[in-house]
Amino acid sequence: MLRLSFAALLPCILTSVSAQGLTEGSLEKHVDSLALDFSFGPVQASYWTRYPHHRRTPFAVSPDGSAAYLAYLDASQTDVHVQQVDPKTFAAVGSAVTVTGAKEAGGLVAHDDGFALLTNEALPSRTSDAPADGTPVPVLYRYTDGQQSWKTYLGGPGVHEDFGLVASPDLNGDLVFSEEAGLYGAYFVVTAYTGGAAGHFGDSIQYVGKDGSLQDIRGASSTWGCSHNTGIAFEAADAAPFASICAEDQGAIWLNTQTQSMNGVKISNENTTNGGSGEPMGGMGGSYSGLARLAGTDSYVFAWVSRGAKDLTVNDWLGDGFTHSINRTNGRNVAIAQLTNKSTLDGEQATSQVGAADGDSQVNWITQGTADNSNAHVAAFNSESVLVTWEEIAEPQCDFVAMGCRGAFTGAYYQLVTNGKKVGEPVRAMDTFVAGDMVTMSEGRVCWPYVAMDWDLSQPVPYGGSKTRTTKMSFACMNLDGGASQGGQPSPKPTTSAASSPAEATDALSTTAVPRAADVPETSSPVAPINLEATSTAITPVESANSPEADEPTTSSTTPSVTSAPDSTETAAPVETSPSQADPHRPCGGRPRRRARRFSAPKPSL
Repeated sequence: MLRLSFAALLPCILTSVSAQGLTEGSLEKHVDSLALDFSFGPVQASYWTRYPHHRRTPFAVSPDGSAAYLAYLDASQTDVHVQQVDPKTFAAVGSAVTVTGAKEAGGLVAHDDGFALLTNEALPSRTSDAPADGTPVPVLYRYTDGQQSWKTYLGGPGVHEDFGLVASPDLNGDLVFSEEAGLYGAYFVVTAYTGGAAGHFGDSIQYVGKDGSLQDIRGASSTWGCSHNTGIAFEAADAAPFASICAEDQGAIWLNTQTQSMNGVKISNENTTNGGSGEPMGGMGGSYSGLARLAGTDSYVFAWVSRGAKDLTVNDWLGDGFTHSINRTNGRNVAIAQLTNKSTLDGEQATSQVGAADGDSQVNWITQGTADNSNAHVAAFNSESVLVTWEEIAEPQCDFVAMGCRGAFTGAYYQLVTNGKKVGEPVRAMDTFVAGDMVTMSEGRVCWPYVAMDWDLSQPVPYGGSKTRTTKMSFACMNLDGGASQGGQPSPKPTTSAASSPAEATDALSTTAVPRAADVPETSSPVAPINLEATSTAITPVESANSPEADEPTTSSTTPSVTSAPDSTETAAPVETSPSQADPHRPCGGRPRRRARRFSAPKPSL
């Protein structure tokens, strides 16, 4: 009798699953499995709109698969804690390591003997040439067996002084490591406080050796890139430069591996405003798990959200090769782009032809409809298949140009994509979200952290921040073989609620299941998406140049006109000035809103 080993059958099993897609049984949940040593605030406000975002919890697994680590910001918003986690049970192993004074959990790499953490922190008082007002600077830590091995500043005094000194009020970036290259790579947002770019905001790519030495690699290291940066996707490669993508507020998303700037290969045209481009990589706290390397290959997959683009016009500020566009849809849809290698798109790049009516014909859409989709992420199962995830508002209210939307949360979605094509229908969940890095585990599952809570996207986070706190972390995994591994469980009632009293401008939501907008007949939708061209109630952020304290958006009281047409058009862009020091609004990357000033960008390569 012929007997086949499981290893021999595995490719057949995976091929069958890949042909059918994921099922509810593919989603494995470990609810409240990790007890945290310190309290954590899982909700943060987005830039300008203050709509709720998940506060990122970086997650990483060691190369040998024996240890995992989770990083989280203390609820006080000072100190980052790094907890070792059992990669099978997702329970705590030992006590957390605290990086005192750290202000953001900005990226995490796991090693067999410890971890590396990207964060930002204020310099000691009386430090020469430090940024004003205790503004934090970027720093990389390496811990071995629970003890600090080294610490390397990536900005501030003594770092790339010829260009000018930079700080990072918010990193909004990521950290990766390549064993082949022997390098850490960090991509993050900066603001210059000396030199020719002082007062402007851009981004920086820095490389650090295994010994903690800061490297200056020609054609890879960058002190200034996309300005203003509105999103980052970053992944390791076998040699520097690593694969990098940036979004900016001038009209595009760039594959900038070879340029480290706001040019190179144009992935997408985007409708933008000063400081915003629709949060394509998740906005504040969202620049992680946006670019995944396919296992055993040099290929990558990038995921983002977009309103599409039409009617391209010249960007007078930057000149030839740069364009503006108008939104094709009111809500955002999920898209992916495939890379044959770290610097080459598989397919056509986005057009830069002024006058083009169609600015998004090259886009590979994962969703197409009137819903608003956000928080898109991607992780690789193997050399061909990836998991693409996002969150949905079926009936969105999109009040702000080039920002996010609000409305009842109608589910997180998990879609299998193989060789660039959707396989089956997405799995929908109301109690499981992506709130930290999606990691491919040693046995092939894709796992990520989240907080079990009622998730509300209908109202802004109140001034002063969300009051939601938790000392529990949950984990979820998606299995390509179609079945959850032992230890997974159905989700009970959430133990953490984002709800607070109405007097606090709550984070509350209804958890009633609502079908995806694409699955609902047009006649069944009582509220159609608002077309910003057809309504005078669109809230546009406006700041007076004569009144730096003026910071609140203005709202018209005119009755809205509602249209069911999915197409949308531009509205007036906001004017930037410096806000009040007390104002919690910050652009992606933490830059204060200013008048339209930016450091000059090189011309794109066409």
